[in-house]
Amino acid sequence: MVNQQIIDDPDTRLTPEDLAALRENLHEQRLFRQEQLQQIAAPSRLDDLVLRQAASQVEVRVKLAASARMVLADVEAALGRMDDGTYGTCHLCRRRIARERLEIVPQARYCARCQQVREAGQ
Repeated sequence: MVNQQIIDDPDTRLTPEDLAALRENLHEQRLFRQEQLQQIAAPSRLDDLVLRQAASQVEVRVKLAASARMVLADVEAALGRMDDGTYGTCHLCRRRIARERLEIVPQARYCARCQQVREAGQ
């Protein structure tokens, strides 16, 4: 059974100011990804020419759009966790995610240790 207790370490505790700054960062990321997806979806005439010249450009565009959609979904999920009060808690070990990790990756779902374990298993 997973320990549901959240470890309360001063290095991981988020102040209201921390949460406000992280929320603002997430909103900026959401706007950036939405704009990125709009640009990818609406190619210019020059883009049309490039796409006709190189099929590999289509693959790059598809991968870029998929990546942007994935990050946008992660950002939206993080904003949802902020709203429901679960933001900053690792989805695996239930410990708090370090503040400095959230400052770097505000949409993080996992603490650094659990993220490493997940990546090693892939």
